[in-house]
Amino acid sequence: MNQTSLPEMREWLRRINYTPTDLNSLNMIHITGTKGKGSTCAFISSLLQTLFPDQKIGLFTSPHLKAVNERIQINSQPISEEVFARYFWEVWDLLEKSAEKEGLDKAKKPVYFRFLTLMAFHAFLDMKVDTAVVEVGVGGEYDSTNVVENPTCTGITSLGIDHVTVLGNTLESIAWHKGGIYKKGVPALTVEQPAGALEVLRQRALEREVHLSVD
Repeated sequence: MNQTSLPEMREWLRRINYTPTDLNSLNMIHITGTKGKGSTCAFISSLLQTLFPDQKIGLFTSPHLKAVNERIQINSQPISEEVFARYFWEVWDLLEKSAEKEGLDKAKKPVYFRFLTLMAFHAFLDMKVDTAVVEVGVGGEYDSTNVVENPTCTGITSLGIDHVTVLGNTLESIAWHKGGIYKKGVPALTVEQPAGALEVLRQRALEREVHLSVD
């Protein structure tokens, strides 16, 4: 299922009239890790608002604490329930119309997180955010957010054992998945990691022709 996730995500994007290249205009800051990735995204969003008060900063994180609209924020404020509902139905209706036009099964829709990711991308593009700070859902290499082709930069927070059924049960395996968000020529940052995990990240950076900064 992992290896089919990004081809499927590209297809869902096409069905709502976008391509992965369209996401480049979001100037995405893409963050993964095990511990602190959500709070890191929130911190980056807040910092950008302070430095660039005239800009519109999008934030996509998961999970939510109380309500699902918390996952999609503009300038650290969740979009309203009304706006969330509007974007939900816009994506839903585009998928329905494309299925009808192409003779596809209208009942088939993206799974929960992929649908919310589509919604977030659609909302950010529609609202013309200047920068989108996006938290990976699970892992990185095959995560639905990794459909972006050219983020502004990528970051990896502290690594630990998580989602072992998907990512493997060693830090090295988990690091391989997390390093999957690296893109050629895009600056990459990581905090200090255990030696084995850091070595994997360095190797992934080398493979992707990425300059990796460790702080």
